[in-house]
Amino acid sequence: MTSILTNVAAMSALQTLRSINSNLEDTQNRVSSGYRVAEAKDNAAYWSIATTMRSDNKALSAVSDALGLGAAKVDTAYSAMDSAIDIVSEIKAKIVAATEKGVDKTKIQDEISQLQQQLLSVAQSASFSGENWVAGNTTKSVVSSFIRDANGQVSVQTTEYVLDDTSMGNVLFGGDGSGGIDTASGILGTATGTVGSIYGMNISTFSTDAINSALTTVESGIKAMTKAASQLGSISTRIDLQESFVSNLSDSIDSGVGRLVDADMEEESSKLTALQTQQQLAIQSLSIANSSAQNVLTLFKG
Repeated sequence: MTSILTNVAAMSALQTLRSINSNLEDTQNRVSSGYRVAEAKDNAAYWSIATTMRSDNKALSAVSDALGLGAAKVDTAYSAMDSAIDIVSEIKAKIVAATEKGVDKTKIQDEISQLQQQLLSVAQSASFSGENWVAGNTTKSVVSSFIRDANGQVSVQTTEYVLDDTSMGNVLFGGDGSGGIDTASGILGTATGTVGSIYGMNISTFSTDAINSALTTVESGIKAMTKAASQLGSISTRIDLQESFVSNLSDSIDSGVGRLVDADMEEESSKLTALQTQQQLAIQSLSIANSSAQNVLTLFKG
């Protein structure tokens, strides 16, 4: 039966064309955006996971920046400690020279005094971003990781380094409690035995026994500084390893999120070609279905 009021073929062709156009629009969006899941409506579960992981990745990026800042602080402290060891080794050599008979100890002390002032200068200059890790008696820390546990709780972990201003501690000088340096404490400033501190030592009037005691004091200071440098080196290594891990973890998260939401461009390309062909055929079918009503006119021609 042919009706001029109801064209079933045209309605069917139009419905097919609408479906094809909808699929074609979705495919074109995937091709243009590169995402298979760009919005929650595309896949609520995958979109939620991807959004959370992207947020965590931004936090990891901040952790990476913080690790870089922490590495700079530790490297600054290590450089200062290494320089101090070299300077104290020079003082040690001067003291050894003072054991020779007939040597003018006053002139040697002049040289030692210059080295002592250089030690103070090194300690004062070893500051990065307002923090000095070779002077003071407090606890320093650097961000080491960002963690999300099985319950979805997030936390930030830090690596701590306690500044110990005792004679066998890990700082060159102690702190005065108001941000300044206390030259009476720390490895270089703590009085030891009868010869005083490395920073305040004056060998110009020392006897042979006192010079030997001074050598023992200097040797103890070098030992303490070497230990402190080793501790800083260990923290620096840990930070480097953590930076590498955070970078790899960030890449893994990006890759995992991509597997969930990225579009397969080869697949979408083939879909796009197929849908464009289907669209042309559907338009042609609709045109044929609409023209069928015109055939009714032939029934009324004489």
